[in-house]
Amino acid sequence: MTAKPSAPSSGDDQTTSIVYIVDDDVSVRESLEHLLQIAGWKPVAFSSAGQFLAASANPCPCCLILDINLPELDGLELQRLMAAERINIPTILVSGSEDERVDTLINAGAVGFLTKPINTAELLKTVSTALATWETVQKGASSPAKT
Repeated sequence: MTAKPSAPSSGDDQTTSIVYIVDDDVSVRESLEHLLQIAGWKPVAFSSAGQFLAASANPCPCCLILDINLPELDGLELQRLMAAERINIPTILVSGSEDERVDTLINAGAVGFLTKPINTAELLKTVSTALATWETVQKGASSPAKT
């Protein structure tokens, strides 16, 4: 039996906030899951962008930690696809190296960009920021488009 999430009182409610993780490196996924669980969030991990897209969206506050370098559908393509499909999840992009496209990525909607190995304090701060923006993002998604 799956419990239905209750409506949170704020975007920073760690008891109901889900942090999706998409990374093909099992050690990174497991480390992030463990860290986020200790921090009080509910991590939900996927090894590919396709698995993430196939999962049903959860209506409670959430954000996404997304590896840029994924096989098949990479993180940048997933971010573009999510934007085109109006899947409004605040996204934190991660990579094993600095990326000269950081400014472009942030302007395209990423909440943050972190390099591996990921600094724990920076990750937790960025996740908190992403979850705090979730409610604003959702309000914008439900507003009629301006023409």
